[in-house]
Amino acid sequence: MSSLLSLFGGGLFTVVVFIIALSIIVAIHEYGHYIVGRWSGIKADVFSIGFGKPLYQRTDKRGTVWQLAAIPLGGYVKFAGDANAASAPDSASTEGLTDEERRHTMHGAPLWARTLTVLAGPMFNFISAAIIFVFLMMFYGQVQDRLIVDNITDLPSEIGLVAGDELLTIEGLDVPDVSGVGSFFQDLPRKDTLEYTVLRDGVEQTVTAPHPFPVLVNTVQIKSAAKRAGIEAGDVIMTADGVSLPTFYDLQDVVKAKEGADIALEVWRDGEVLQMTLAALSRDIPLPEGGFEKRWLIGIEGTYFFSPATETMPLGKAIVSSIEQVWTIIVMSLSGIVHMITGAISTCNMSGAIGMAQFVGSAPTIADYVGKIAFISVAIGLLNLLPIPVLDGGHLVFYAYEAVRGKPLPDKAVNVMMMVGMALILSMMVLGLGSDLFCK
Repeated sequence: MSSLLSLFGGGLFTVVVFIIALSIIVAIHEYGHYIVGRWSGIKADVFSIGFGKPLYQRTDKRGTVWQLAAIPLGGYVKFAGDANAASAPDSASTEGLTDEERRHTMHGAPLWARTLTVLAGPMFNFISAAIIFVFLMMFYGQVQDRLIVDNITDLPSEIGLVAGDELLTIEGLDVPDVSGVGSFFQDLPRKDTLEYTVLRDGVEQTVTAPHPFPVLVNTVQIKSAAKRAGIEAGDVIMTADGVSLPTFYDLQDVVKAKEGADIALEVWRDGEVLQMTLAALSRDIPLPEGGFEKRWLIGIEGTYFFSPATETMPLGKAIVSSIEQVWTIIVMSLSGIVHMITGAISTCNMSGAIGMAQFVGSAPTIADYVGKIAFISVAIGLLNLLPIPVLDGGHLVFYAYEAVRGKPLPDKAVNVMMMVGMALILSMMVLGLGSDLFCK
């Protein structure tokens, strides 16, 4: 199974799973605004998933209209005193209200209440993503320290390992704890077959099997040379330009040396050998220490031909790891934004609605799909914190001005800046769509 998309079929499924994912993220974001606003004494008139004509509505006992609308590409909470979904002030609607009644409108509430209400949307995105990561880490566990074979993936060559084997040595070299196997595997001889010593049912045995890191495709990235060539998750790339590829490291060397020139591949898929040709693309890759590096990539990620056995992750460790993961996504996203603004990397690194839909639809499993929802939730929360009028970050800038000056910006100035912000958002959407359609 290469992806959820391949399981259920074409573009319609991609659209459906993307709309579901986006609706979940939007609902979390807007519920953050709604519930903190309610706790702060601000009345919500409308809670909408989607824009445009309402398809379904109901009114609760507090007078809030809950609705699903026809265009499922966002949502909003319209608080009392808002002129529109962007929360621009509507002075006409608050004329004649008593001080007590004005206190329950968005623009008549104290500064602290408005600030917390606006900030709550992005914060709920971050918190929900962290909770999802905690769940995934606890449900799927962490790899044990000892390297014990769990599931084994079919390869075109014979595999002497079986599930439950504990790897003791490979080519006579002691296998380290799991934390050190990455560099250990990279230093192993690059041969088609290696000698393994394993502990099987309490007895040491010597067996032969391929290198732990063959050219087994785990994921295929969208907008990549591999995607266009037709490579799928689960494929095994056997040769490049007629030269055998016993390990994924050999493929990386070939791609780097070719510098974008055509590469002829032999690809094994479910017992059949396919012929494919592709050329690597130049990509800007984020570095752990910050910044980006240009590399030639075909757009695949490899994986070991066996999965290590796992054990339950303690709750405390899962919480810490999930927070670290959310923070990493934030830092990488901010770095990408800064580098695109300064021109250090291409705007082709952006993704619009099409790219995000392909990203979600390419999830290999339900767990990966849920994980990608968490990833996008963090990205959307961060996007909303940008200091652009219309977005939450723009409102927070207005409130910072009010805190310093002791009075809010005039309604006319706010409305003008809202229009400017809307133009910026539309420009970003067009840029993202252009990246999806025209960037290689």
